[in-house]
Amino acid sequence: MVVKVLQRIAQSGSIVIMSIHQPSYRILGLLDRLIFLSHGQAVYSGSPKNLPLFFSEFGHPISDSDNRTEFALDLIRELEESAEGTNSLVAFNRSWQSRKTPRNNTRNQLTLKEAISASISRGKLVSGAATDSNPTSSVRKFANPIWMEMVVIAKRSILNSVRMPELFGIRLGAVLITGIILATMFWHLDNSPRGVQERLGFFAFAMSTTFYTCAEAIPVFLQERHIFMRETTSNTYRRSSYVLSHSIISIPSLIFLSLAFAATTFWAVGLAGGTSGFLFFFFVISASFWAGNSFVTFLSGLVPHPMLGFIIVVAVLAYFLLFSGFFISRHRIPFYWLWFHYISLVKYPYEGVLQNEFDDPIKCFVRGTQIFDNTPLGLVPEALKVNLLKSFSSTLGVNITRSTCVTTGSDILKQQGITDLSKWSCLWITVAWGFFFRVLFYFTLLFRSKNKRR
Repeated sequence: MVVKVLQRIAQSGSIVIMSIHQPSYRILGLLDRLIFLSHGQAVYSGSPKNLPLFFSEFGHPISDSDNRTEFALDLIRELEESAEGTNSLVAFNRSWQSRKTPRNNTRNQLTLKEAISASISRGKLVSGAATDSNPTSSVRKFANPIWMEMVVIAKRSILNSVRMPELFGIRLGAVLITGIILATMFWHLDNSPRGVQERLGFFAFAMSTTFYTCAEAIPVFLQERHIFMRETTSNTYRRSSYVLSHSIISIPSLIFLSLAFAATTFWAVGLAGGTSGFLFFFFVISASFWAGNSFVTFLSGLVPHPMLGFIIVVAVLAYFLLFSGFFISRHRIPFYWLWFHYISLVKYPYEGVLQNEFDDPIKCFVRGTQIFDNTPLGLVPEALKVNLLKSFSSTLGVNITRSTCVTTGSDILKQQGITDLSKWSCLWITVAWGFFFRVLFYFTLLFRSKNKRR
């Protein structure tokens, strides 16, 4: 029964005010205090048990067969239709209240502000937006400190995740399936010109995939937007608490997804760097998930519908991939589009993993006759390729044999236009993008959900 729940809330120390029309006898027995209003004036205020005594002294006793509230409402309605109205009942209520209230109990009665302050001291989340300009007012704007708000919001979010484990399971399955497909598709790449091109394709697809899999975060805020609006309107918690708590609790799942993807692909593809290379690859994947999740969360605060959000996310991420430097290097991008290259979220993790793989001036990827690979001369006999190398050597004055290293990892980075940032700078910039979009999400909530009741 709803009224019983409200009674338990009141007994726990909170103030519960309820408006009800013609309550039944059972509901009447649950109420501590009853107020009848007529044209904005109180015609009765007191315990429901005192109704018979009150109307008996007023000259209209309630018989045992009558419902107390129905009798009172009928009498008030009759008085309202009379010439004098309810003025006599209002005056009688005032005198009756002054006579029936014991003087020795007045000192124990609390004002509304004092009652709210007492409720706050017991840890209740009470709407306490103070209208008093007095800085010494005991009623705070928010009932709890920010850390307590974050804990409560985090617990609720974790509970929702536990209740629906299939959401995280589906996302983990998608990441694992994508990793297995990439691992089997790019299995143990060699250090040849074709291996270089295949590595570039793997990195571009892997980095863009981490961002696309974050699109599932769009409906999260949209589904609870009405709850967020209602709770922040009543100052239940701060918007900053909501943003911080959701940011923190998203990190463990992102780390787990990153570890699953990195472990599935790194050694299967045959990437370089050993343990240190794997750790950096894992860090970049984690940063990409973080930046992508933050970007999608920010968009969810702007769009009104999930489908519109999905359309925008897919389009924008496609633009980010286009200007990342994979399809066209930075030096070849037109100057009027160069700004888009630098705001591309895919650019920085893509360049970071490329440097992690190719930033080795000793490791060779193109030797001797391999310079003819991926060209029409790649199909000619090997002996003819050797003769062509001898011709090049005599013309250039440099001895080029079948084992001569022509292109190192550093040369590949220069060809891709990756020379202005280190791999660690790319990592930290990706992480910074995540924080930047979380801040934008906070301002979106701040300005798109004003603290006003309509």
